[in-house]
Amino acid sequence: MSTTTMERPGVTAATGAAGDVRAGKYLTFMLGREEFAIRVVKVREIMKIQDITAVPQTPGYVKGVINLRGKVIPVVDLRLKFGLPELAYTARTCIIVVQVQGEGVAVQTGVVVDEVSEVLNLAAGDIENTPNFGEGAGAAYLLGMAKVKGKVKILLDIDQVLSGHELGGLDAMMGQAQ
Repeated sequence: MSTTTMERPGVTAATGAAGDVRAGKYLTFMLGREEFAIRVVKVREIMKIQDITAVPQTPGYVKGVINLRGKVIPVVDLRLKFGLPELAYTARTCIIVVQVQGEGVAVQTGVVVDEVSEVLNLAAGDIENTPNFGEGAGAAYLLGMAKVKGKVKILLDIDQVLSGHELGGLDAMMGQAQ
């Protein structure tokens, strides 16, 4: 029985460990018992959970909007986006404000996570390609899997996680409201 890995743009079997574009600094965070990571360069700030204003007619994982120093930004609950059960927010729940590429412009979006863990500097040798989970299994969201101290951390491509017409539409609504 053979295993197949998905090839990521710019990352091929021929790309040696020294040439892996996925190496670098990542912010790790928890969703349930799993640890995820996103590139630090995408992170604008981390804040405690605050009042989120609900916006009607949005997907369930779009919790609403917050006012971030005079700018209204959408907030997505990653638990719900990934199909995990909703939990009550705790003192450890955080909003990570990320800057993603949306329809040709940079868009700031808040993502709700259970708790932030640490910043890791991942070397190319720490990262493996994502196993093939089958069609529709969310592999487009994944940059790879990092092996750190015997544990696996799921590396997210936050631009892919937060892409889609629903956020583009919400961002357009925010532009009209400002």
